[in-house]
Amino acid sequence: MAFAMTTAAAATAGAASSVAGSLSSRTRGQATFARATAGARPRSRGALAVRAAKGDVLLEVHDLCAKVAETGEMILNGVTLTIKEGETHAIMGKNGSGKSTFTKVLVGHPSYEVTAGTAAFKGQDLFAMAPEERARLGLFLSFQSPVEVPGVSNTDFLRMMCNERRKAQGKVELDPLEFYGFLTPKLDQLNMDPSFLSRNVNEGFSGGEKKRNEILQLAVLESEMSILDEIDSGLDVDALRDVAAAVNVLKEGDKGLLLITHYRRLLDAITPDYVHVMEKGKIVQTGDISIAAQLEEGGFASLV
Repeated sequence: MAFAMTTAAAATAGAASSVAGSLSSRTRGQATFARATAGARPRSRGALAVRAAKGDVLLEVHDLCAKVAETGEMILNGVTLTIKEGETHAIMGKNGSGKSTFTKVLVGHPSYEVTAGTAAFKGQDLFAMAPEERARLGLFLSFQSPVEVPGVSNTDFLRMMCNERRKAQGKVELDPLEFYGFLTPKLDQLNMDPSFLSRNVNEGFSGGEKKRNEILQLAVLESEMSILDEIDSGLDVDALRDVAAAVNVLKEGDKGLLLITHYRRLLDAITPDYVHVMEKGKIVQTGDISIAAQLEEGGFASLV
């Protein structure tokens, strides 16, 4: 489900929400998301702790439980996950297993309430931060169905997000000319048409263009930890290739990446270090990309 938030960096008093793990609410007045381990070998079902093996820990979640705030229905039932710098993780699972809820809880979505567990990003307690603070710190979430924001040009929107993050980092804000100089190499890097800049945010965009625009927001925010929720949803073969190529460029170095997907085709294009299977609100199995191949061939029953 796509919420009206733009993972940007909390930009104005009511407009801030979701891209670089940064979240600058996409549509005015809509609240943003909240609350944010990795292992190596496939393990038996049950709550798992997964260990990563590259740089410093970026995202560390332990025994996270959460419910729907309005109904009290429990969705997450003890999620434990650790992602280190330079690692790419993927979570797969049936519809309703808690994958998207997990991402929304990490960024602070108001529809969910954390009932137990902890989550830290770059060593700081996520649950002690407002959604926009998480965005400014470098946590980015993209959406399955990005919303349109009529009347707001991409250029203005991207510069607003960029400057919010720069202020949080103690950097000088960029004026329009300086920002254009900052943005142009990123368009080239991502092989994106400059015409994106003069258009209103996602207005009249195709599905593929909306997803590419999400990745452009991620590039501008330069977030350290990116969560891409079904970035492959609705994309044709060519659009998937372009989006995957852009993500691969942006995840180089010590950036962390968490992919939520149903399909192996995305993981063939963006190779994960670890693949996790989620069931009934917790991670029940962890391994490498061979898990995705097994799911494609035999479905979730094959993992029992």
